[in-house]
Amino acid sequence: MHQNVEVVDTTCPWVSKVWNTVDKHQKNGLTSVIHGKYAHEETVATLSFCEDYIVVKDMKEAQMVADYITGDYKGTKEEFLEYFKNAISNGFDPDVHLTKVGLANQTTMYKKETRAIGQLLQKSMMAKYGPVDIARRYLEFDTICDATQERQDAVSELVENAEELGLEFILVIGGWDSSNTAHLLEIPHLAGIKSYHINRAECITADNMISHRTVKGEIVNEKFLPDGHEGKKLIMGVTSGASTPDAAVQESLENIFLLKEVMDAKMAQAQA
Repeated sequence: MHQNVEVVDTTCPWVSKVWNTVDKHQKNGLTSVIHGKYAHEETVATLSFCEDYIVVKDMKEAQMVADYITGDYKGTKEEFLEYFKNAISNGFDPDVHLTKVGLANQTTMYKKETRAIGQLLQKSMMAKYGPVDIARRYLEFDTICDATQERQDAVSELVENAEELGLEFILVIGGWDSSNTAHLLEIPHLAGIKSYHINRAECITADNMISHRTVKGEIVNEKFLPDGHEGKKLIMGVTSGASTPDAAVQESLENIFLLKEVMDAKMAQAQA
């Protein structure tokens, strides 16, 4: 029955760009190499547009693909297929499907890593087939979401200047199941800078406890500000996931400011 409803396509334009990219791969007889997590909802949707594909989650897996292309892979074909068994299309044959490839990505992955993977694949194809044939055998487009990239760049800048700024920690606000937010946590973690990933303001409580998600995906409840912080200036970095509401960030900061006021007030009373 006709219900007289209007259908509105609210697909993220960056995700649509990825889908258009892999569609071009398929039309040009290329196998899509997807930089992403094969079980992630966005990647699963992208793979539905592909006939031939392989998903690599990081540089280690991209190097395995590159080595297979150049003939430097140390394992057997069967071992390669077993390793990628959950991340390849039906009937995938690396001897056939890695002779012409196109690169795309899950829009929330690291842009720097996607670019590095692209350079690696291009170099491998040139080594195998020569520079003259590269345009026919390799294709890539920049499909990283702007909002995601801006946040990654900002956190990287905070990390690079952490010592100069005197940062005590970096607070990451966003859904615990958000891939792009999880990547924001990884940047300071890999640099050895204390960081917390919370999904809402209530994760920070008035008794100086914080519930946060670690890079391993564990939810930890621990003491937040260290002893002796009363009366001292608090210097922190703050970022949020691409789809985190501004209100969630504001409320989280308000909870921190309130906690700091309570701690400072208790110290003042103790010294009176």
